[in-house]
Amino acid sequence: MARLPLIGVTACSKQVGLHAYHISGDKYVRAVATAAKGLPLIIPSLGPLLEPTDILDGLDGLLFTGSPSNVEPFHYRGPASEPGTAHDPARDATTLPLIRAAIAAGVPVLGICRGFQEMNVAFGGSLYQKVHEVPGMLDHREDDSQPVDVQYGPAHAVSIVPGGVLAGLGLPGQIQVNSIHSQGVQHLAPGLRAEATAPDGLIEAFSVVQGKAFALGVQWHPEWQVSSNPDYLAIFQAFGEACRQRSIQRDADASNNA
Repeated sequence: MARLPLIGVTACSKQVGLHAYHISGDKYVRAVATAAKGLPLIIPSLGPLLEPTDILDGLDGLLFTGSPSNVEPFHYRGPASEPGTAHDPARDATTLPLIRAAIAAGVPVLGICRGFQEMNVAFGGSLYQKVHEVPGMLDHREDDSQPVDVQYGPAHAVSIVPGGVLAGLGLPGQIQVNSIHSQGVQHLAPGLRAEATAPDGLIEAFSVVQGKAFALGVQWHPEWQVSSNPDYLAIFQAFGEACRQRSIQRDADASNNA
């Protein structure tokens, strides 16, 4: 029986009481286990203490998660954040080089929300810090006074770009997605291709053009109730299948070298 693919899930650094923790949301690890059919492994945000190649050597895929924190703007030459903005420099120091190394090594990658933004920044793109303050743009934030099921409910449509990765997964020309972010892609990084756009033109998904394996970022949260949403499920299933194929190849290589 084939083993489950081992899928790394990025963590945020978080102070809880007197101690520091590395934390990843339950919805992400559950989606890896139930929809991607992989074994989730939380990757701590230890920055340069862990070489990206050492992390990747043991993995079949990587999920870059969402987070309450934002990428520090100096990484994309943006203006300083407003006072009180949540940042996680330890996560930035871990994920940005890890993304570049994973894509170069052909490790399947899925980026969600902050992970999507990290992918854009890692390859030289920039971000709007407050999309809702940009003329002509929608307010993409959730109403945090509502129950979580409402916050993560369908918020707006996105148009799927014909001939791309998402279209190839069988997604229709337009799907409904949730919207839980204030930041967004300002300039798309070189080497990335838009896969979906919001009604205001904001890029909501992209793929890595020269990626050797599955490499997709989405601004929305497909991990939310993934098993009951066929469009979200298709994304995780494709990611999981790419991880499975890497797992099979790694095991074959190990047998041949034994």
